[in-house]
Amino acid sequence: MSTPSRTSLLHLYGSLLRTSRSFSSYNFRTYFVRKTKRVWREFQAETHPSPERVQQFYRDNLNDLAALQRSSVVNSIYGGRKLVVESKQGATRLRGDT
Repeated sequence: MSTPSRTSLLHLYGSLLRTSRSFSSYNFRTYFVRKTKRVWREFQAETHPSPERVQQFYRDNLNDLAALQRSSVVNSIYGGRKLVVESKQGATRLRGDT
């Protein structure tokens, strides 16, 4: 396998984020988005990674993407109710004593 191009790496990163955001469960969704960003920031911080390291990183993330896609489908089937923190942004709260 040849070294993946910058474009293919960016496409993989976008796919991971998109799949992470597709979870219906708030906790899973936020965890996988944070984890994806953290892993990619750590890789980006490496100075001059070897071509073997880039290939291994790409393969590992392809495997993670496949697992995330499967998990996302299962989560959407068995997803529960929305949490309080997932309520609509900017919703008007009414006081009970007015």
